[in-house]
This record gives sequence, C-alpha cells and structure tokens, in this order.
Amino acid sequence: MANLVLLHGLGANGRVWSSWPQTNHAPDLAGHGTAAPLPSYTFAALAAAVAADLPVRRDVDLIGHSLGGVVALELASGRYDVIVNRVVALGVKVSWTADDLGRANALAQKPVVWFDTRDDAAARFLKVSGLQGLVDPASPVVDHGLCEQDGRWRLALDPATFGVGAPDLPALIGASQADVVLARGERDPMNSDAELHALHHQVVTLPGLGHNAQVEDPLAVAVLIR
Repeated sequence: MANLVLLHGLGANGRVWSSWPQTNHAPDLAGHGTAAPLPSYTFAALAAAVAADLPVRRDVDLIGHSLGGVVALELASGRYDVIVNRVVALGVKVSWTADDLGRANALAQKPVVWFDTRDDAAARFLKVSGLQGLVDPASPVVDHGLCEQDGRWRLALDPATFGVGAPDLPALIGASQADVVLARGERDPMNSDAELHALHHQVVTLPGLGHNAQVEDPLAVAVLIR
C-alpha cells in the first residue's frame, strides 16, 4: 500500500486532517503551525521543505488542498527525489486576476496582528483558513494555528505566505510524473468544472461540498486516491 501524505491549504495546518480515516503523514507547510518560516515563499521552496521531512520517499500518494494541491503537483515533478504515484489536487484556485494578486500581496506585507483573547484569535484563524462554521474554535487545529505570548494571542501563520503568487497549473500538470486527479467541491467558488476540464482529463466534482471538502466529508475525498 502506498504511503499517503496530506497537504493542507493556505492558513490552515496539518491538524486539519485529524479526522481522516487512515494513517497518514500530514505535515505543516512552511510558515504554518509549528513549521519554520521561509525567507521567501515559492511553490518550489514549499515543496522542498515538505520533501526534506518526509518519512518515506518512495511509493507516495499525495492529497493536497488548495495551496497544498499546488505543492503536491510540484512534488510530483521528480525534482525532489520523491517518487509519487498519484496526486489528488483538491480545491485549487485556477484563475487569478491582477486584483487577486494585489490583495494577496497586500496581505503578505501586513504585520502580525495580536489579539487580547484566544477567542478573537481563534475567530481570525478560522476566517483566514476558510474553516469558519466547519471547525470548532476549541479544536486542536485551532490550537495548533495560534501562538500565545504574555497573555496575548496571534496566528502562527507567517503573513508572508500570502505572497506565494499564482501557480502555472498547465506546466505543473504537464511536468508531473504521477497520475493526477483534479477535484473540487460542487459549491467551491475557487474554481469551476469548466476550468478544471480545460486543464486536465481527470476531474472529479464532489456533490454538495464546498472549498474545504476534505473537512466536510473526509471519506468522499479519501476514495479519490484509490
């Protein structure tokens, strides 16, 4: 059986996969959770950081959500001494406008915000990660996404991660040495069926689910790796 690696989206952390049905490796991406920040963020740098800490480097299956889906495709290129069998890239944003990139770069330049209460910091974490209404504020994924110092709270997330930019998905898919499946929740506003079909021939739409389909219905996403 292949070794399953799960990669979270921007703003979340590896604990977002804690309800998953099978044993797996779910690291924090650089600049998230307890993972060290990077001097600058690129998809290649994020993939290299994941590869450096993989417990196995052969016979790997990857499920990546959003940013994690792009990192999974980058890892499947063969440039990181990791042999990947299959990639499921879930909820990846396909179309990027100049306004989208401008907003992301503006967020990347913002200083760290401190909150007087954990509740306020938790609410911010859930909003940034897109997990609002899906995850209990008292859950381990929220705890892992916060830092406390002298009675004040901040997100563990390095704001500079927002500046990673737009992926070149045709190039990433074309360079992949693994079988690739593009997946989306039917209600995900980040992409459309038409956009995914224009990129690739293996596309799965998950009925009734949104952007964080892996949290809403883990089993529906888990079967895609088989």
